[in-house]
Amino acid sequence: MTTPGPRTSLDGGLERDLAAFAALAPRTPEGGAPAGGPLLVASDFDGVLAPLGDDPLASRPTAAAAAALARLAALGPDRVRVALVSGRRIEDLARLASPPVGALLVGSHGAETGEVLAPAPEGGPAGGPGAAGGEDRTGIAPGARSHVRADGTTARVRLVPVELDDAQATLLDRVTQGLEEIAAPVEGAWVEHKPSAAVLHTRLSPQPAADEASAAAARLGDELGAHAMTGKNVVEIAVTSTSKGIALDALRTRLGSPAVLYLGDDVTDERAFAVLGAADLGIKVGPGETLARRRVTDPAKAARALTTLADLLGA
Repeated sequence: MTTPGPRTSLDGGLERDLAAFAALAPRTPEGGAPAGGPLLVASDFDGVLAPLGDDPLASRPTAAAAAALARLAALGPDRVRVALVSGRRIEDLARLASPPVGALLVGSHGAETGEVLAPAPEGGPAGGPGAAGGEDRTGIAPGARSHVRADGTTARVRLVPVELDDAQATLLDRVTQGLEEIAAPVEGAWVEHKPSAAVLHTRLSPQPAADEASAAAARLGDELGAHAMTGKNVVEIAVTSTSKGIALDALRTRLGSPAVLYLGDDVTDERAFAVLGAADLGIKVGPGETLARRRVTDPAKAARALTTLADLLGA
């Protein structure tokens, strides 16, 4: 058992909601398999598990968040599945977040999916929850490669490749070129390239140039008939229709989860909060309007919530 994280107090209402959520975990009858699917515990990465910073490649989960996720994942795939749902490229997410074995990964706001597998035994195939033969309960096909992660460990990550048709590939080229032209004259602005999207970043840009560039990027998406999403100091233009909400619903369906916990801090996380039902629990991290039922102030409190859930589940 991992030592619980720092005892940052939580709102009483949130503690009650976490207890109610934990009570929905499937029980294992003596000598039998758990009845029903596992709880799904999903979270954004930046601003939730990791504090926001100016250098996106320097992001790391807090020690408390990493420990809580490891404890939850260790409960086993029949009781709890952990998922990271991010706007980042999935390979960057797998490397920087260093998620535990068994974690499900959703990158590029749902366009990319994958899973962290156990290390391959000598001379044998990679292992992991549901990894034996064909597709597993997550619908993720076999095939994995090793990645050295930010915490210095090596993990095998199974990724589902993104495939674009000719029209989507042509549109992505136009989106990328347009964003590069918008970013070029703006100090600190840069364009991130994803398999099915391009993203304008303006966190390091001065005002009002940052807001003007973001507005131009949103207009570009509309003009090209692509899918523009505005977040904190970013505008992402995708050539496929997806969202964190669509991705979260897909995970719930594939796992047969009776309830979902989702933590998020960004505007794009509102699409995930929007698909939660009465048995689910949404936790907004930080300020701003939200559809989430509960709110915590910062990543430290988010880690405290995950640690409390691990305690309640006996991890």
